[in-house]
Amino acid sequence: MEPIKQQDAFEKTIESEQPIIIKFHADWCPDCRRMDMFIGDILEEYKDYKWYDINRDELPEVADKYEVMGIPSLLIFQKGEKIGHLHSAYAKTPEEVESFLQKHL
Repeated sequence: MEPIKQQDAFEKTIESEQPIIIKFHADWCPDCRRMDMFIGDILEEYKDYKWYDINRDELPEVADKYEVMGIPSLLIFQKGEKIGHLHSAYAKTPEEVESFLQKHL
């Protein structure tokens, strides 16, 4: 997963013609650490897509704009539009994450 640390880099990234996946997290978040334990296998399965991560505390304006109220959250963007949002409450298991990706990709 490639980190995004600046808003202009984020804006450029989401303009992709292909769907891209962004994980919002924070260093202090225990659920984010739990997701980190299983996300590697999912990254491998969905390696044809570009994955990025954003520390919500480093870019709060981006998180606010796209209604990232809980973390970890996965958002899918294509051509500058948010086409999928997996809220933290539904991102606790590999099955929930895979179901979301299958539905939106």
